[in-house]
Amino acid sequence: MKLLPSVLFAALLVPARAEILETDLLIVGGNESACAAAVQAARLGVKKIVLVNDIEWLGGQFSSEGVGCPDEWTGVNGRRVNFPRSGLYKEVIDRIRAHNSQTYGIPSPGNAYCGTETIEPAAAAVIFEQLVKPHVDSGVLRIERGWQPASVQADDGVVTAVTFQKASQPDLTVRAKVTLDSSDWGDVIRLSGAKYSAGADLKSRFGEPSAPANYDDGDPQEMNPISWCIVLREAGKDSSIPRPATYDPRSFSQLDKTPPWVDSDMSVGIYSQSGWSVYTHRRLVDRWHNYLPEGTEATFLNWPVQDYPLCQLPQRVVDALEKTEAGASKNNIVDLTPAQRQIIFDDAKQHALGMLYHLQTAVHDRVGDFPQTFRYMKLTTEFGTPDLLPPKPYVREGLRLEALYMLREQDIRAETREPKWAKVMVPDGVFGFQFNIDFHPTRRRFLTEDRNGPWVYVQTPSRGWHTDTDRAMFPLRGLVPALMNGLLGCSKNIGVSCVVQSALRLHGQMMHVGQASATLAWMCLRDGVQPRTIAGSQQHVRELQLRLARGTGGPGMLLWPWQDLPTDSLHFVAANMLAVRGIWPADADSVFFDADHVMTRRELARVLARLVRAQPSTPQWPMVATPRFSDVGPEDADRAAIEAICSWGIVTTEKTFNPDQPADWNTLHRWLVSLKLPANPGLIAKEAANRPLTRADAVIQLWRTLRERGEWLMEDDSWLQADNDHDEDGRSDLDDPLPFDSNNNSIPDRLEYLP
Repeated sequence: MKLLPSVLFAALLVPARAEILETDLLIVGGNESACAAAVQAARLGVKKIVLVNDIEWLGGQFSSEGVGCPDEWTGVNGRRVNFPRSGLYKEVIDRIRAHNSQTYGIPSPGNAYCGTETIEPAAAAVIFEQLVKPHVDSGVLRIERGWQPASVQADDGVVTAVTFQKASQPDLTVRAKVTLDSSDWGDVIRLSGAKYSAGADLKSRFGEPSAPANYDDGDPQEMNPISWCIVLREAGKDSSIPRPATYDPRSFSQLDKTPPWVDSDMSVGIYSQSGWSVYTHRRLVDRWHNYLPEGTEATFLNWPVQDYPLCQLPQRVVDALEKTEAGASKNNIVDLTPAQRQIIFDDAKQHALGMLYHLQTAVHDRVGDFPQTFRYMKLTTEFGTPDLLPPKPYVREGLRLEALYMLREQDIRAETREPKWAKVMVPDGVFGFQFNIDFHPTRRRFLTEDRNGPWVYVQTPSRGWHTDTDRAMFPLRGLVPALMNGLLGCSKNIGVSCVVQSALRLHGQMMHVGQASATLAWMCLRDGVQPRTIAGSQQHVRELQLRLARGTGGPGMLLWPWQDLPTDSLHFVAANMLAVRGIWPADADSVFFDADHVMTRRELARVLARLVRAQPSTPQWPMVATPRFSDVGPEDADRAAIEAICSWGIVTTEKTFNPDQPADWNTLHRWLVSLKLPANPGLIAKEAANRPLTRADAVIQLWRTLRERGEWLMEDDSWLQADNDHDEDGRSDLDDPLPFDSNNNSIPDRLEYLP
């Protein structure tokens, strides 16, 4: 018995064995993108999923980053309106609205300047827990919390395992067939050895108009800044915080010229200047205009003055970083360790608290009492953190995966202020999006010689707000590493340039990324292939797009970014499927599908000609020197399509085509039969034959025809081989967003007449 204490002591010296988990799919991160990926994969039938998060909370921007008012706006007909919601993002927004209705009796209680929907962070965290709960309860999804990626095992160019660390715990290793990197800074991609980039891209990389020509001292670190959001609740009494150690009023002088609060219910719509103020910018709950009980008022701060640039760091931060590792202060934040990033985070928190202190003191003293003065607002306790701040900063930009294709500025840049269709509508689009190229201030200027003293933000000329983009699609290729296997990009760790990432970072967009990446992972697991195989197979791409558009246990995903295509409409899938193929042409000057529009004969001819050419075996375009019809002249843009369908089977002896007369159901049936295509007999039923043919009617029938007849698809992935140029446009396939489109007009060559 005397030996027992020494035996126990010796046992304590033996390190605990690391835990090893085996899974089909590993998702690293717990943000909104990771949660969307986990739910999508589980709904699709992936048997074993492990999600490893570095903190307790799930939900990312919605919750742990404290950004409870999502940006969704786009421009339509001179107004700012919400971009259409779809997929799991729509499902989450519906849950948010239901929560607010139950809690406050109104689905949108915020009346915020920047958005129509608001949610308090702790409530958002619960919503995301409820979203994943069925799959946790079923045993399909296992969630591990509080772990940081420490190393990645890659065997022969295939990621096979990730090892995680947690203080005072043995390591956790997860072996997986496919790994999704949805972490904040792309740690798995970086640790795996896969290629990536961070910071500004030079103009020589992609030829982007907004990219710098050369680096200066700040460029390798220059990123869209982080912000530590501040969530405030009504206190009804002086709740001024103590003066932060780094506070200097000169750093926040911009607030001395800005209205801190305006009395606005935002009834005229989001982004109305009558509602612009620091307080109403991202208000979460407006009790005053919604007649809610005292104490329910809440807002959060996400204002440019609190943005924290990630280059030109204060000297105290530089010194602290250099103590950890020589040269660390010159590294981009994505290349820092979690402990090194925390040094930056701590200073960013102090800066954010300095802004709150300035609002509660100097600004209050300037404007006096008003109902929602910041002096009478207190930091929320819902995060459960010692400093009452969110557990994470708002991360606008992270690591960018070197993917099979890198979406770049000229692919999505607009010609006009109001978004239309992007120059590039990729054939492998997995979701539609639009948001402005939106850089918050990326640099700082110190106001004295002391680099620990006050500073103000600087916005470089080529990196600002409100530089315009068009409606675009994100390519499946952007999720797939150029070289590494067993790994997929997720969240912001995807194949885009730095400029595009500033327009592709919103709550909804990131959930779409997660949903698309998980669908790709499911296909890889089902077929036992690598992501590159799926991306290179037109058949797989079409199957994946259809799966997304149909939805799995929830609303379908909007692929082609029409403004007026509700996910529950009967023509939703058909419209998406024909549009992404280039069969259904969108109106150049309208972002609306316009389901009730009665088609003209020329419009029907245009889409039918492309449908015929999309078949496995297709007739050649007729070469007719003299116009067949007197009312379809040589310069008519639809002449080739009209004369083609007549040459292919639509017999007519008329000298006129009457291209602008309306088509009816009988017209569609007759033309389909003449072209030897499957035609629904219901089109000529007694009660329907003379019914005007709307776009909704037509797209449903034509999608049915395509499904029955089948379509031409490449039989191999040769176009993904190095140096191939499938469409012979002088741009190699791996650098070509439209590899089957020689004139680069977003219509595959096979579908259009090229003289």
